[in-house]
Parts: sequence; C-alpha cells; structure tokens
Amino acid sequence: MGRLFVSTLLCCLAAVAVVYAQPAEGVLNLDGLNEAVAEVVRVHEDVRDVGVPVPEPDGGNLPAAVKQNVSFWYLIQQSGIIGFIIILLSLVAVALMIEYGLSIRRSMLMPPGFADEVLKLLVQNQAAVAMQKCQKDPSALAQILYAGMTQYEFGWESIEKSAEDATEEQASRLYRKVEYLQVIGNIAPMLGLLGTVVGMVIAFQQIADSSGYGRASELAGGIYLALITTVQGLVVAIPCLAAHSFFGNRIASLISETTFVAEQVLQPIKKNLLRKRNSG
Repeated sequence: MGRLFVSTLLCCLAAVAVVYAQPAEGVLNLDGLNEAVAEVVRVHEDVRDVGVPVPEPDGGNLPAAVKQNVSFWYLIQQSGIIGFIIILLSLVAVALMIEYGLSIRRSMLMPPGFADEVLKLLVQNQAAVAMQKCQKDPSALAQILYAGMTQYEFGWESIEKSAEDATEEQASRLYRKVEYLQVIGNIAPMLGLLGTVVGMVIAFQQIADSSGYGRASELAGGIYLALITTVQGLVVAIPCLAAHSFFGNRIASLISETTFVAEQVLQPIKKNLLRKRNSG
C-alpha cells in the first residue's frame, strides 16, 4: 500500500505539472473546419435567390475551437466531468502499473538465497527451524514451503497437497491484484462513449433550439468536442488492457518457477519419509 500511495502521488504531481504548463499551440488545426464554414456561407448566398429563409452567418458567435487552435488544457476543460473522471482513472492506472512492476518480481516472490538456506536446514534435519524461517517470511515461496511443512506428520501426499493449495492461493491473490487494471480498461471506454453520447445530445439540442437553422460550425464543433471523451477513454483502456495481459503472463511464469523451486526444496523431506517407511 505504501508503494501504491507514493506512485499515485507522483502521478498526480505529474498531471498537475502537465495541466498548468504552457499550453502547446497547434494541437488541433481547424483550418479544414473554417473552410467548411466558408463553403456553407457561399451556399447560403446562392440559395437566397430561390426564396429560402436563411439566417445570416455570425462569425462572432463561432465556437472558440473554430476561432483558434486548441490547447491541451482546453480539450480537458471541454471534456467535462466525465473527462476528468477518465483522467483520474488514468492516474490510478499508472500508479497501479508502477506498484505491480515493483511487487510482481522474482526477487519478491523468491528472495535470493532463501531457497538455498531452507534446503540446507532440511538437509541437516532441522525442519522446525526451517518452518520458523518460512513462517516469518512474507514471500510466496516461503508461504508455500511453510504450508507444506506443516503437514509433515501426515506424510508426503499431505505435504504435496498442502503445498499445491498454497500455490493456488498465492496465484489467485496475485491475479486478483492485477484485475484492477482490467476493470479500468473496461470502464474507461464506456465512460468515453457516455461522454460522446451526452455531447452529441447537447450539440443537436443546440441545433433544435435555433429553430432548425443551426450553423454547420456549431454542429461540427459540438460533435468534435463530444468525441474527445471517446479518445480519452481509448487512450486509457488500451495501455491498461495491455498491462493486464503483461502482468498476468508474468504471474503465470513466476508461479510456475516458484512451484518448481518449492518442489526441489522439499525433496529432503520426501527422502526422509521414504527412508522411515522403508526402515519401518
């Protein structure tokens, strides 16, 4: 939890730095939209002779997105509350990725030298000391070994079954841990779609309020602003799902390696039990 808090704090500071930095000009060039508006004006002039009532274009009321280039901060502002929620999810996702990168490692699941130390104790018939050592260590390997050694008096089959159950428990714990990335990856595009639908409704409502004679610039500006949340949702979802797959594969690989190491460490116990059975 400490690593996750630090990661989240760093991500928030980075986001604040980006937001309050000097906005980059020319992020989105709307020259094509300006040309489209000019073309609409020319069409209006052509149809006046037919007698169709056409409102006069008012360049002074064009959206800010049409009048000037769009900055990063402007896009964030126009995305509304849904856009801010998506940005918050992105910060949480980055913090989770950092925390997973620090915690889901070979050295965390299998501390260097730990297996050799426990194996040496078991070879020297110091199973009680080895059990205490595993009980104090929070790593996955230690917990698997401890679960197996607690069944020593019930025979090798019980030891093997207990170690397998502990392995499944450790794997499930890690898989549940990375499920948060998948949740964010699924929610972010849905929020983006919601923001787009809401923006489209607002854009067409503006056209309806203008008695059906809304300017093309108003409709185009409203639609492109509505699509911002979709872009935000996809930008968050794609890395989250990719990271979830990456960490899932890493967990599978490390758990498989941990299982193999645990089996090798417990071999002295198996030999001792077989020797007792044969001598008895």
